[in-house]
Amino acid sequence: MNTGRQPETVREYLDALQVALKGCPPALIRDALTDAEEHLRNEMIQHPAQNEREVLMDVIENYGTPEEVAETYQTMEAAWSGPFPKSEEPPVQKRGFFSIVSDPRAYSALVYMLLSLATGIFYFVWTVTGLALSVGLFVLIIGVPFAILFIGSERVIAHVEGRMVETLLGVRMPRRLPQEYPAYRSFLGRIGDALVDVRTWSSMFYLLLMLPLGIVYFVIAVVGVTMSLGMTAIALFSLITNESHVQFDAFPVLEHILHTAPGLIIFALVGVLLFFVVLHVAKFIGYLHGKLAEVLLVRL
Repeated sequence: MNTGRQPETVREYLDALQVALKGCPPALIRDALTDAEEHLRNEMIQHPAQNEREVLMDVIENYGTPEEVAETYQTMEAAWSGPFPKSEEPPVQKRGFFSIVSDPRAYSALVYMLLSLATGIFYFVWTVTGLALSVGLFVLIIGVPFAILFIGSERVIAHVEGRMVETLLGVRMPRRLPQEYPAYRSFLGRIGDALVDVRTWSSMFYLLLMLPLGIVYFVIAVVGVTMSLGMTAIALFSLITNESHVQFDAFPVLEHILHTAPGLIIFALVGVLLFFVVLHVAKFIGYLHGKLAEVLLVRL
């Protein structure tokens, strides 16, 4: 039981909760703070006759202290299976080169790389168009409302992207939409909040960055998988038909070797080996991109 001084304001409660969750994934802390602030603000609205300290005393009695809430969230997080379930007893890690073939993270990262071109184009076009229209319409009466709607759409899109990152790359991302600016703030105050909120600009930067990254990811995935499957398939087909279909006019010696059965077998094995390399590269890219998304899309 916590015997220390209890928080007397919402800000103190949230600060204490963040301290209690220190060491947890940033996205988990973000979700916990969002839930707690929403609950506390609703309690304030429902009890207008009480001051903030009195409302917080009732909330702590029913909702729990920051330490108790933090423990609850950590327990729920440990129990959540997620896209990559954890067994009760972790299996012995296989770190061999060929063990990558049984790693679901490698395949899901490869899927993310294939999807990244389409999502990157959409994110880039939406963001650039929204920014251009926001600036162009700012001198008109509809300019400010349009800009606020655009910023809201960027947050929603960034949240959806975060869900994709968590599902396919296994990196914990926020499961709650970013909290809207408080209702008690004036309209101009909300505009100011949106403009100074670092999440607004970091999310936009991430969505713009996804186009060049998506092109690179897509090319690596398509070229790698195509070369691997193509080399293996053409070598096996040549062995079956007893006629080599591999042409290397610039390298006569290599072409001669690939017109023999041992050469075709080696060519097929190289194709299979390339597939394992592609899986390792995909998993590594997925790891790096997950860290990038965590930095730019999760802000405390």
